[in-house]
Amino acid sequence: MVHVGIVAGESSGDQLGAGLIEALRRQCSDIRITGMAGPKMVASGCEAIASTDDLSVMGIVEVLRKYPQLRRLRERIIRFYLNNRPDVFVGIDVPDFVMGIESRLHSDDIRTVHYVAPQIWAWRRSRAKKMTDQLDRLLVLFPFEESFFRHYGVDAKFVGHPVADQLPLRRDAAAARNRLGLKSAGLYVALMPGSRAQEWRRHADVFLGAAKLVSERYDKVAFIAGAINADAEAFILGRAAAVSPRIELTVKRGHSHDILGASNVALVASGTVTMEGLFAKTPLVVAYKIAPLSYLVMKRLVKVRYIAMPNVLAANEIVPEFLQNAMTEEALADAVAGWLENEDKVREYESYCVEAHQSLRQDAATRAATEILSLVGHKGA
Repeated sequence: MVHVGIVAGESSGDQLGAGLIEALRRQCSDIRITGMAGPKMVASGCEAIASTDDLSVMGIVEVLRKYPQLRRLRERIIRFYLNNRPDVFVGIDVPDFVMGIESRLHSDDIRTVHYVAPQIWAWRRSRAKKMTDQLDRLLVLFPFEESFFRHYGVDAKFVGHPVADQLPLRRDAAAARNRLGLKSAGLYVALMPGSRAQEWRRHADVFLGAAKLVSERYDKVAFIAGAINADAEAFILGRAAAVSPRIELTVKRGHSHDILGASNVALVASGTVTMEGLFAKTPLVVAYKIAPLSYLVMKRLVKVRYIAMPNVLAANEIVPEFLQNAMTEEALADAVAGWLENEDKVREYESYCVEAHQSLRQDAATRAATEILSLVGHKGA
């Protein structure tokens, strides 16, 4: 039996982990999978030794506040895998947490793989060389990452983007609206304030304030807010009642792909959702705010011009992005209006999205599973 250990963080990692587990099971019938898992990974057959909910931190200051708790969690996971040695260990995303596990297990002769490259090409590039001593293989989502990491001696393999495999190449807003139970006609603007509690608490009021301004410009605009769980849904509804009680608002738990696909424009927090928006061909307005001290530190270290991944890939601001103090209700509302009032700009954006989607649609989960199993000499079922 092949034993694969997997540690994922947060909802996006849970989704990637579930797809990977299903692909591993297709290729290897005699397999045991254990790990730090979310509900989707558990449903796919992972034996949970910890929950992805235990890892929901973003930003330097935020991490420092929870460091003792995170250290205990990491040590518990390391002890489990040293006592229950996997044939290969896979860390998914969250590099600041999981790479400490990978390094310790690798030093004890356990094969290690990291899935989803840390964005050290954007900052802390010196860390790339260290990865050769803690990883047997790095699985990356974007072609430019393979060449970047190989330059530093890392065995990096481009596998494609999992979300590109999940969404159709052709946009079908009517079908997405039907699945969500929305009216087929009219303008819809998505509000996606983030998947982490600290994100939606920090972004919700500004997003809802921007929605109020947009509703004052357009008579028949409605809003769809995405909520990661019941707490987020209750918070968004509560803040909407206080900030923008007159807007037409629907809150949906999960269903991020359909929320984006149903919308004419999406106002989103920077993160995985920006690539979901690209694959859905939905015009985006990207915003993000973190603790002031975290921002000051990161601003000095970041080596790229943009934070939204669609902009990084295009090497151009194809979607407007607003950080920290620039993230105002007025600026976000103006950016949403900029999409709604420029059909030529939308068509040009959609054309770029289709091209990018095709290039990243590589059956990522299957390719990732093949790379992982090859490290233990397994050649498929």
